[in-house]
Amino acid sequence: MSDHRHSDGPAAGPDRADRPDPGAADAAAERSWSVDEHLDSILRTVGPLPPLELQLLEAQGCLTVEPITAPGHVPPFDNSSMDGYAVRAADLAGATEQYPSVLTVVGDIAAGAAELPVVGPGQCARIMTGAPLPPGAEAVVPVEWTDGGSGGDRAADSMAPVGSDPEGASGEVRIFRPAEPGAFIRRQGDDITAGQVVLPAGTRLGPAQIGLLAAIGLDSVKIRPRPRVVVLSTGSELVQPGTQAGPGQIPDSNSFALTAAAREAGAIAYRVGGVPDDAERLREVIEDQLIRADAIVTSGGVSVGAYDVVKEALSPVDGKAPLGEISFRRLRMQPGKPQGFGLLEGTVPLFALPGNPVSAYLSFELFVRPAIRAMMGVEPVHRTVVRARLTESLTSPAGRRQFARGRYHAGHDGEPGSVGPVGGAGSHLVGPLAQANALIVVDEDDTAVEAGTLVEVVLLDPLPGDGTV
Repeated sequence: MSDHRHSDGPAAGPDRADRPDPGAADAAAERSWSVDEHLDSILRTVGPLPPLELQLLEAQGCLTVEPITAPGHVPPFDNSSMDGYAVRAADLAGATEQYPSVLTVVGDIAAGAAELPVVGPGQCARIMTGAPLPPGAEAVVPVEWTDGGSGGDRAADSMAPVGSDPEGASGEVRIFRPAEPGAFIRRQGDDITAGQVVLPAGTRLGPAQIGLLAAIGLDSVKIRPRPRVVVLSTGSELVQPGTQAGPGQIPDSNSFALTAAAREAGAIAYRVGGVPDDAERLREVIEDQLIRADAIVTSGGVSVGAYDVVKEALSPVDGKAPLGEISFRRLRMQPGKPQGFGLLEGTVPLFALPGNPVSAYLSFELFVRPAIRAMMGVEPVHRTVVRARLTESLTSPAGRRQFARGRYHAGHDGEPGSVGPVGGAGSHLVGPLAQANALIVVDEDDTAVEAGTLVEVVLLDPLPGDGTV
């Protein structure tokens, strides 16, 4: 895919009211933010990417920017819908098995034929499916209605191969049934007429839509591109899966989970992998990725520990200016309290997520996924939210909105579904996360929710008809 980050300007316009302010970064870190405040800050900062003209196959999964009209008719000419014979209807009046109409074959017409024989009274032309209707012909009769031009027994189900030479056939054919004018003919413009709007603006381009654009003769289309998202995780303890882990080391799962999540959201995602707890090295990696990134997602190094490498890498160092305006915040949520967000080089959103696997994944779902979809111009931006009846009681810390992993089952006949917690509350428990298809939301003001209570549920798996892409 061609580089489009700077094609028509930044995704986040300079007039955004809440663009990160370096003077406000410290103040942001001093107070705690609600989930809604943080998300609202993100969605008011990012915006749809500038449109691009792409080749059809490169545009798959993207949204059209403007209505698309057909430059010509589809089909572009009258053509046969059957293998058979192009005839004049009057020549078949009264034709029966016992008294067939006998017509002179004046030519063969294959699909793609440019020169066509003229069909006069008492004449016909052998024709293939998709071949243009010759002058004088009013209908097509299937070969099964004829003797196949054999001059003897009726042909049951086949025709000999033909060429496109209008003089390439001769002889006679017996036809055993009459045909109405227009029979087995695809008329010009039967499918699409010239000037017809075939796809409105905002249409997602799947296989059928791309096939339609090709059918009307287009080889490219103006679209809202899918954002290119670079995913990296930080931590000297991380090793590549498949590599033998040494003492104190663990496989890097975050970068795989978040790259997959970005692709599922519709982005073109690149996994960079684990970066050691080295601020200078991390800064180099981020700078290198800016050439291809519409957004960057990091995990780890955003809390208040001794190795908060993301904070350090994005700060001024050794006389170098900061890479961007990044605000590190404490959110009133569990899991996922530490979060970072801002713009690199004034245009590229950076999402600094916590390092625990569950915290990173839930933070992506709540904050990064909506931003990716906003950059694509896709609706809905948010996951589907429903009300469901809790099957087990839950407790939650006061003043923090909890997002518990859950397993949701849809209701029937208009009744609400049910949802139960999966696994414990630990933000390191990736096993239960893989079994969850929903997030159970416990509000900040609630410290306990009894079984049987209707609760808010964020669906992670799309359900039929929920409108997700």
